[in-house]
Amino acid sequence: MSIFTWFIAFLLDLKLGDPQSWPHPVRWIGELISKTEAMIRSRCKTESGLQLGGIVLWLVVVGAAWLVSYWVLRLAFGIQFWLGCAVEVWMIYTTLATRSLSDAADQVYQALKKGDLAESREKLSWIVGRDTAELAPPQIARAVTETVAENTVDGVIAPLFFLMLGGAPLAMAYKAVNTLDSMVGYKTPKFQAIGMFSARADDVANWIPARLGWLLLALAAWWLKLDYRQALHIGWRDRYQHKSPNSGWSEATVAGALGVRLGGPNTYFNQRVEKPWIGDERREITLDDMTKTTQLMKVASVMALLLFALLYSLFNLMI
Repeated sequence: MSIFTWFIAFLLDLKLGDPQSWPHPVRWIGELISKTEAMIRSRCKTESGLQLGGIVLWLVVVGAAWLVSYWVLRLAFGIQFWLGCAVEVWMIYTTLATRSLSDAADQVYQALKKGDLAESREKLSWIVGRDTAELAPPQIARAVTETVAENTVDGVIAPLFFLMLGGAPLAMAYKAVNTLDSMVGYKTPKFQAIGMFSARADDVANWIPARLGWLLLALAAWWLKLDYRQALHIGWRDRYQHKSPNSGWSEATVAGALGVRLGGPNTYFNQRVEKPWIGDERREITLDDMTKTTQLMKVASVMALLLFALLYSLFNLMI
């Protein structure tokens, strides 16, 4: 594994993002999850059976993601060194989401900027789970800010963290863990049993990256001349004001850096869900906060890349 491939992959992600027409491992992982889930449901009918099946689902999907990545990479390097490097770059590139996060936020921002509320609501519905049909511009700005803040961890920082620990195969395995959580890790009657293990495994996988995200986003706030002191303070104070043990860290840090309030009640599938507020409302949230959050995400992502590359280099010097 070469740090050179890390930087090439990161730059490719910043430049290209995730074109829908291109083949992507996460889509293949999603197909494997759907087919394996259907197979398990056809055989497991009780709650305990579905819970056991959920463990099998996780082992099959995550194991396949790691094994296929490992052997494809090993085969590519066995054929030719530069072919191996190219495959490694492609694998790492597909685990990162810096550009796609930025593009998704910008689409909502541009729609709001030109006054097209209907389009902004539609674009927002592509990236959040809450109902968007009745949201006003400040609520839309809050939703985008929360989504970018939360996904800074599992879209960029966590894949880079696992890349440092175990190369492209482990980064790909992490994407499988994250995709499983996003597809079956819901506390609903349909998914609670089969998705319980996937949801908890995702919490474990993101435990360290989320806390590193608190520090990296606060450092990014300092770099961008935002309120890094409040970013650290609110990030620590409100870190558990979220149903997820990890998501609150990044959302609270961004709320502190911007001086706005995130979270609060939202509507999901026509049901109002009461959630605690995150941050102090020192001012009203604005459309520009979406852009500032994207900037925080990008700077924190670069800092994560540099930090993990440094740690990896130091570790290799020591052994």
